[in-house]
Amino acid sequence: MDIASIIGTILGVILLGGAMFMAASAGGLSVGLYWDLTSAIIVLGGSLAATAIAFPLPKVIAVFKLMGMVFQKPPWEQKELAQKIIELSAVARKNVKDLQGEMDGIRNWFLKDGVQFIIDGVQPDEIKEMMELREETREEKESSEANVMKKMGDFSPAFGMVGTLIGLVIMMFSMGGGGEGDDAGDGMAARLGLSMGVALITTFYGALFANLIFLPFSEKLKSKNEENKKVQALIIEGVNLLAKKVHPIMVTERLNSYLQPADRIRGEE
Repeated sequence: MDIASIIGTILGVILLGGAMFMAASAGGLSVGLYWDLTSAIIVLGGSLAATAIAFPLPKVIAVFKLMGMVFQKPPWEQKELAQKIIELSAVARKNVKDLQGEMDGIRNWFLKDGVQFIIDGVQPDEIKEMMELREETREEKESSEANVMKKMGDFSPAFGMVGTLIGLVIMMFSMGGGGEGDDAGDGMAARLGLSMGVALITTFYGALFANLIFLPFSEKLKSKNEENKKVQALIIEGVNLLAKKVHPIMVTERLNSYLQPADRIRGEE
């Protein structure tokens, strides 16, 4: 699991929830006043509807799956992949066909596909071209998914304002139908205050969903995409070296160029 995303989300919920509770308590009110189903439907329903208009429906549906991906950590690390490729280079240098026996130990599907190309006798230049095309397709897909999430973050505050306007319209019509006398005036003031509160809650929901969920999640997906690009570049380089039967020492040095200094692999590793 991605600890940073989990901690950030929980911390945000706790701090905002605590602040809401303290603000309500200071006024002698219940924290439940922040909950309004109609406002939630306006903001979430409107954002989803606008996103469905802007993007194909499958991408909109995939948004809910992407929210789970934000909290997932990649099952591999760059250093781990580099070490695996170095191990494979020693096998490939002796006999390419022996790579078949190593396939079960390769956990990364992209690396596995590349090694299979080598076993099948595909030329190094063709392998590199195919893998770069697959990586380009993957990168475009993940960028598009992050953009869908970002657009929901852009739409949420706008629909928060729509909900506020709906509440203000109701409030204005209530003012026009008010009665006479002090009691009527007091009742009118109470109704206006309640209508205004409900109207502002939709703006609150719009800002909350956008800035705590949709926009941060979108940035996280973009960050993961950038990390994936670096990993895929390392794999493409590694498979190309395997196909050319480059010596493991040179493979190590080339792959170290893709790693942070602290993660670089030494000869004895």
